[in-house]
Amino acid sequence: MTDSKPKLLIVEDDAGLQRQLRWAYDDYEVLVAGERESAIATLRAEQPPVVTLDLGLPPDPDGTSEGFATLETILSLQPETKVIVASGHGAHESMLKAIAAGAWDFYQKPIDIDALGLIVARAFHVHALEAENRRLAERAEAGTELGGMITGAPEMLKVTRTIERVAGADVSVMLLGASGTGKELLARGVHESSPRKSGEFVAINCAAIPETLLESELFGHEKGAFTGAVKTTEGKIEQAHGGTLFLDEVGDIPLPLQVKLLRFLQERVIERIGGRKPIPVDTRIVCATHQDIDAMVADGRFREDLYYRLAEIVVRIPALAERPGDAGLLARHFLRKYAESMKAGVRNFAPDALAAIDAWHWPGNVRELENRVKRAVIMADGKSVTAADLDLESAAEDSAPINLKAARETADRKAIRHALARAEGNISGTARLLGISRPTLYDLMKAYDLQP
Repeated sequence: MTDSKPKLLIVEDDAGLQRQLRWAYDDYEVLVAGERESAIATLRAEQPPVVTLDLGLPPDPDGTSEGFATLETILSLQPETKVIVASGHGAHESMLKAIAAGAWDFYQKPIDIDALGLIVARAFHVHALEAENRRLAERAEAGTELGGMITGAPEMLKVTRTIERVAGADVSVMLLGASGTGKELLARGVHESSPRKSGEFVAINCAAIPETLLESELFGHEKGAFTGAVKTTEGKIEQAHGGTLFLDEVGDIPLPLQVKLLRFLQERVIERIGGRKPIPVDTRIVCATHQDIDAMVADGRFREDLYYRLAEIVVRIPALAERPGDAGLLARHFLRKYAESMKAGVRNFAPDALAAIDAWHWPGNVRELENRVKRAVIMADGKSVTAADLDLESAAEDSAPINLKAARETADRKAIRHALARAEGNISGTARLLGISRPTLYDLMKAYDLQP
């Protein structure tokens, strides 16, 4: 029956107290260790959710150095473990130091079994809730909606809600945003959330194909239409019949080809190069560009009539620097992804790495972040990725508003969002990172209309 009981690791060198605690916690599968080496070995083998840790361990039973070293090792190996620390040595000072080091709670010796029992029970409950939150977050990241878009920023959540609303309407969508902001991911989201999801999603980068070949790629060609055309070939528009065609960097389509694309959008028929027969095609168009398309229309470099056919719905995608907290969320996602695929031992980010991720302005957006994390997984020497592994230096802070009240509110919002992202929405963890109490955090979140 012990297999069904939650595992509780008690790290205590007093044999009498070991027996007392083992007897008191019959509802748990109690594991006991008397010093650091056996405690870490048990942690690795059994992965208990909760640990009670006496700071006075041999060979320093009269001090706390060995206990704090054990605490540090436990949290580096298993950061989600709830460690409840006990000490009779300078209790108040030890309590503050232990909580700052990452301990979940603290109790003083001599032990009150009932009080400690309540702390242990609450620790198991919180651990279970956080584990469920992580499972839900990972399920959301698995790509069940919007192509797997990961975000917690209000600016990006507004974009995803817009995509969800327009996906079901058979209209052309234009996505505007800088390179690396996830335009193709959102285009896939439009397709996968639409009635056309059983059809093909076909993508073509209009900037990556020479002008002389782009027409053939889009509209296809008949056998013998030009030198090298040894067989009849369908174009991308035909391949996406019944589905969605994504035209990436649509601003790079040359003017003569824009005319032919406009005819398709108006009449929903195409003619292959060298062909004489109109071919009806039912294809939805989603396009994207990082260029200033309005300026291109004004300058005559992009046809106005084609623009209005393509831009029935326009969605502007914010840069990563404009999405508070998302850099941390995405960094953890990429860390898990590449650590698993490369069989690397990297588990988390060091504090300096998290600070650098929050501070950097990300000119290359999500693509830059993914590349830096991938490189860091390869380069990291230990269990944690450092700022040096990411090749990042803290960015200079943007100029703050002159009004002190506005400056404080802006700073508070930014700090809370970053802390929520770093603590994965856990309120207790967020409050610890911010150095405030849970009630104070709740009051601030209510005042600033923030959600975990």
